[in-house]
Formats: sequence, structure tokens, C-alpha cells
Amino acid sequence: EEAARGGGAPAAAGLARPLGTNAVDFSVQNVRGPSKTFPKHETRHISDHKNVARCAKFSPDGKYFATGSGDTSIKFFEVSKIKQTMLGDSKESSGRPVVRTFYDHVQPINDLDFHPISPILISGAKDNTIKFFDFSKTAARKAFRVIQDTHNVRSVCFHPCGDYILAGTDHPVAHLYDVNTFTCFLSANPQDSSAAINQVRYSGTGSMYVTASKDGSLRIWDGVSAECVRPIIGAHGSVEATSAIFTKDERYILSSGKDSCIKLWEVGTGRLVKQYPGAVNTQFRCQAVFNETEEFVLSTDEQNNEVNFNSD
Repeated sequence: EEAARGGGAPAAAGLARPLGTNAVDFSVQNVRGPSKTFPKHETRHISDHKNVARCAKFSPDGKYFATGSGDTSIKFFEVSKIKQTMLGDSKESSGRPVVRTFYDHVQPINDLDFHPISPILISGAKDNTIKFFDFSKTAARKAFRVIQDTHNVRSVCFHPCGDYILAGTDHPVAHLYDVNTFTCFLSANPQDSSAAINQVRYSGTGSMYVTASKDGSLRIWDGVSAECVRPIIGAHGSVEATSAIFTKDERYILSSGKDSCIKLWEVGTGRLVKQYPGAVNTQFRCQAVFNETEEFVLSTDEQNNEVNFNSD
């Protein structure tokens, strides 16, 4: 493994894009407008995993999604077939929504991600591997490429350009892999990190990434130099920080932890902006995410399965 010093990390400067003009303004404090109503939803499909589904991910175009399980399998779904099943359109429906099942891990799967451009799905698992699956090949059931890491791979995330992968593992520093050479880079500025990383996620432009660690801390890293630019120590007290993601405008980070708190942080200052109480999460590594418009925060609750909050 090579230390990323200076230019070792991905050169993301050319990927900058204008920030969304319709982003939610989270900086407005103590302002209450009309209460929004979360759209009605219901169960679309129950997967056929033989053990708990530990992770799920939609493809960038929204046509597919995949689930990874404790049974070591990955189920690959086609969204249109799920919709046809719900509508009862037997003429158009051509079978079960599960397009295929990938079997190539020997330990439970922790995380999944889709390549931003190519028809490639990657998985990170407890067997210390990151595996690449080509879902454009209908007969494929096994990985066509494998990265052998040295630790339990808890989280994986493609850089927006698709040429790099970040892996959060039992090692306290994220592992940055070049997709073409499999060269692994480590930050030369770990900021006294000592705990395993539960989740790692790039910002939309790839200019930053964030890690959520078992010691309750969040850390924001420069996406080019791999330098830690803002540690938020004890973001979730002394219990695990289980997830962290950027807002679309890259100004804020939404995190969750085993303290049953979902929190919104300002990237520029590390300031806590908002908290979303109500969901009980003390045992499992639950996650919090935004809906597409960022008007709602979605999370799971160990007592009530799912909860949602108005984000503003």
C-alpha cells in the first residue's frame, strides 16, 4: 500500500460542476412553514435472501437496484418489473423482479455501489474483498475482477469519474484504489484515526469525501490530496457513527449513529446545524439518507422499521 502524498489521490479538479440551484437551504434556522407530507408508499417486493439484507443500492439511472445479504449473495433487481408486478400487468410482466443472483463471496456483504457510467456493480464484504460484477452479461454469476484487501471491507464508494474506489475497512484510514491498476493509497495525514470506518462516501463532485467511524467521529477529507481537512470528533458521542453523506450542494453532511441521533453538519465549520430525533438506533448500523429532493430524511427504526422527517 502506498501513501498518497501530494498528487497520489485522484485529480478531481476537472470534475467540478455547478451546484444545484434548487437545493434545500438548511442554513435557515427556526423557521417553520407548512408541514410537508411524505408521499404514500407501500411494499413493492420482498427479496428472496435466506438471511438479513445488509445493504441496498440503486443504479445511477434508476433502472436497477441490488441488495447484499448475510447469506453472502447479491440480488439484482429490475425496477420496471417491480412496477409491473404492483400494477398487476401480467401481459407485460416477464417474471420475477430479481434479474439474477450473484454468488462469489464467502462472508456477509457489507456494502454495494454502481459504477457511474459502466454496467458494473461492486461489493465489499467481510471476506476482505471488493468484487466487480458486469451486469450487462446475463449469464454472469461470478465476479470478473477482485481486489483483495487486508481488512474486513465495511463500505465501498466509486469516485464520480469511476476511476477510483474508496473502501472503508477495519483499518482506521480509508483505502483508495486505482480501478485500473489496483494500486492502494493511504492518506499521509490520518489525523490520529484509530477506529474502524463504518461508511465512506464521496461528495457529488468528488472534491471531498467523508468517513463515519466506530469511535463516533466524522472526518472530512480533501478528494485530491487525501488530507483530513475537518475532523468532527465525538460527533455521535462515544458510540458508533454509522453513516455519513453529503448534501447535493456539498455544504452539509447528514450523519447517523448508535446514539439514536440523526444530525446535519456544516462542512465549512463542522458546526451542528440540526438534529432529527425520534428514531431508535442503538444496536444495528442503520443509515440515514435524503429523498431525491432532499426535503425528507429517511431512516430505519429498530422498533418501527422506518421513519421519515421533514429535512428543514
